[in-house]
Amino acid sequence: MTTVSIIGNGNMGQAIGGVLADGGTSVHYVGREAGSIEGDLVVLAVPYPEVAGVIATHGAALAGKVVVDITNPLDFSTFDSLVVPADSSAAAEIAAALPDSNVLKAFNTNFAGTLAAKTVGGVPTTVLVAGDDAEAKQALAGVLEAGGLAVIDAGALSRARELESLGFLQLTLAVQERIGWTDGFAVATAA
Repeated sequence: MTTVSIIGNGNMGQAIGGVLADGGTSVHYVGREAGSIEGDLVVLAVPYPEVAGVIATHGAALAGKVVVDITNPLDFSTFDSLVVPADSSAAAEIAAALPDSNVLKAFNTNFAGTLAAKTVGGVPTTVLVAGDDAEAKQALAGVLEAGGLAVIDAGALSRARELESLGFLQLTLAVQERIGWTDGFAVATAA
């Protein structure tokens, strides 16, 4: 049985953990400032401004692990821009800080409600995953599909920038109450 450690137990951490547990994955929650990393797959379920502190605390324990970045690096004071350089992404910044980890970008285009419901707009919730390690992406896809979600390989980690832009758009629509927090973007495929 696979074990996944989730750093952070807010709405997103709980929703991701619920999906994983539904698929038979052992889920281990870790505090932001303390706790041991038990899984080979680790989800950073914290807001982007907290990532540096998590890496300072847990960085050494993340070496050799698949680290899943779910953040949307937006300016939370204005909800008007991303706070990473235009030619980069939060995932790229995290990968640079964790050179001995396989960093993936996932979940940032999903809301907790659509993960927990496993549907959005009448179709299965789809998690878009970007990363440079095919085996790491397949490991994540396997546990998510076992939990009832659809997964699409979005390409290399460099695609995280586009995923973060899509996540930014979705969040700003929700904050402006143009969509609800249980709505979101769906991927519908032709039969």
